[in-house]
Amino acid sequence: MIKVYSTETCPYCHALMDWLDDMGVDYKEVDATGNPDIKTVPVTEIGDQKIVGFDRPAIKKALKNLAK
Repeated sequence: MIKVYSTETCPYCHALMDWLDDMGVDYKEVDATGNPDIKTVPVTEIGDQKIVGFDRPAIKKALKNLAK
């Protein structure tokens, strides 16, 4: 399961989700508003890995590892 923690007004969150949509990656969007554990957005949770920010290389690597 892939989760993207985001807020409604975060442009990087929406760019990340658009990018994942373009790649055909299924994910669940989770509203990070009011979540004290999330200090910055976006946070992408792939398996047991959490990637902070829109870090394309790290996300691609995590997706590749998840597919194994």
